[in-house]
Amino acid sequence: MGALDHVSHLFDCSHGHSKLKKRRQLQTVEIKVKMDCEGCERKVRRAVEGMKGVTQVDVEPKHHKLTVVGYVDPAKVVSRVAHRTGKKAELWPYVPYDVVAHPYAPGVYDKKAPPGYVRNAYEDPQISRLARASSTEVRYTTAFSDENPAACAIM
Repeated sequence: MGALDHVSHLFDCSHGHSKLKKRRQLQTVEIKVKMDCEGCERKVRRAVEGMKGVTQVDVEPKHHKLTVVGYVDPAKVVSRVAHRTGKKAELWPYVPYDVVAHPYAPGVYDKKAPPGYVRNAYEDPQISRLARASSTEVRYTTAFSDENPAACAIM
């Protein structure tokens, strides 16, 4: 915000009922959409290219991933892709497996995920409950740890 914008906000008498809309932030929206062929890829790309505020569209058909960069609302992008293409579209549910504490916990590990990715366990409360290690798991893993050689006589 410039100095003029700051001063105009100080002397604003409309009490939040300004005619000006809030400025949208530049966002990167990643969407999972199943694409089988080049025609599907073209259809998905054209669905969002004409959308207001979109500055860049990247399609990765191998990973079934659509990346949209621009001044857009993520929910509107997902609904537009689903409506225009007739395909199921959802926000990208995967994160790199390095980020998750237990990448092979039930509910986190997904066979359909691209290589090196697992489901985001922090957004879904049911999965995040399963992804935490229990106290017995922690005891077993620390008992046979290379960092603590005195923990087990077998080693």
